[in-house]
Amino acid sequence: MTVCIRPATLGDLALICRLRVQRTSWLTARGSDQWTVAGRGRAIETFAAAVGRALDRGETWIAEVEGEPAGTITVNHRADPDLWSPWELAESVIVHFMIVDLRFAGRKVGHHMLAHAADLATRKHRPWVRLDAWTTNTDLHDYYRREGFVLARIAGPVASGPSRALFERPTSSWPPRLPPRRTGTTHRSVSAALLRD
Repeated sequence: MTVCIRPATLGDLALICRLRVQRTSWLTARGSDQWTVAGRGRAIETFAAAVGRALDRGETWIAEVEGEPAGTITVNHRADPDLWSPWELAESVIVHFMIVDLRFAGRKVGHHMLAHAADLATRKHRPWVRLDAWTTNTDLHDYYRREGFVLARIAGPVASGPSRALFERPTSSWPPRLPPRRTGTTHRSVSAALLRD
């Protein structure tokens, strides 16, 4: 299986919103309030506006499997207020809006997208990849632990949002990635045979 990570464009916004709606429905069917308005998640219009800003800044990517869109991830240096300290933000990249299309669940698409975030951190000389996860979604916490992240802490009461479980992983803990990045592009193809656990 080949996974390609390409920069997302404004034309991908509808796809990204569809992935968010798909995954929210899947989570709701399993009893989670993640991303629901009732659970204090962003309404889809607010989510779309946030993703649109990230697209304008070149911070969002699409994972493709055999040419089919399989997931999305946004990586930047910002986080919601009162989650990470200024020094933690200064030394890390922050993962947002990572969603895998249910058609590709179990095919390690998320693994490849997180490795891409680590590549971005390496290029920017930032020693950490950090993210906040939905506080009550312990299955998601377990997923990030399997991906080598550790729970740094649950953000304190000043951070009142629904995603207060803070996870981190040192950039240096990812193995070197092959093939190397092509000069002048962020588009990359990675063979699963080179990325086995």
